Amino acid sequence: MAREKPKAITLTDRAADRIRAIMAKSETPLAGLRLSVKKGGCAGMEYTMDYAQAAEPGDEIVEDKGVTVMIDPKALLFLLGTQMDWTQDKLSSGFVFNNPNVVDACGCGESVRFAGM
Repeated sequence: MAREKPKAITLTDRAADRIRAIMAKSETPLAGLRLSVKKGGCAGMEYTMDYAQAAEPGDEIVEDKGVTVMIDPKALLFLLGTQMDWTQDKLSSGFVFNNPNVVDACGCGESVRFAGM
């Protein structure tokens, strides 16, 4: 019997609910959310999220709580084991990445540094 492959990332219920709500407002059909990282910010790397109308070659496809997340192959190793959450309070709201690969983050929380960088 084949063992289920572990998911590269997981979503909290709050994150999945928020992604579904955002995607429902799109005027064009969407296949999911594309997640990546890019160089930038004071700590060195930033998470990026975009709407995805289709998977790109090499994307890691993660289905979690009814949401499809497509991970850029160049970002996959940086994101393994990450839990994506949504937080909201009186003054701010946003997605939060609980990532075991992060060794440092800037004070504003917009950029991170990964192990080995």
